Amino acid sequence: MKYAVFCYHSEDVVCAWSREHEEAVMGKLGAVLERHAKAGTLGPVAKLMPTTAATTLRKDNEPAVVLDGPFAETKEQLLGFFMIDCANLDEAVAFARELGDANPGGAYEIRPVEQFQNWSAGA
Repeated sequence: MKYAVFCYHSEDVVCAWSREHEEAVMGKLGAVLERHAKAGTLGPVAKLMPTTAATTLRKDNEPAVVLDGPFAETKEQLLGFFMIDCANLDEAVAFARELGDANPGGAYEIRPVEQFQNWSAGA
């Protein structure tokens, strides 16, 4: 089963980390990801730019409006995601726990992924 593991944290906190602290966290995360990559259970990983770089399409009214910024009502922001292939939810939770041990604070949302369409294969 494929799972998406979404990483949430306060950008105010993460952006305030010293360079040394960020490098230490990324080093710990890298070790977790390397183990799972070697095991063949890790798919794409993405680190998102801050919400200040976001553009939002609001469809509350017609016509839709394009706005600079995230304009989402959240205390924590989506920082990135991991795609993993696990036998079950317990394995996906164990993966998220490893990430949590490497990256202090925030939250990890684990969500099963259904194949929608394999566009890269032209299907």
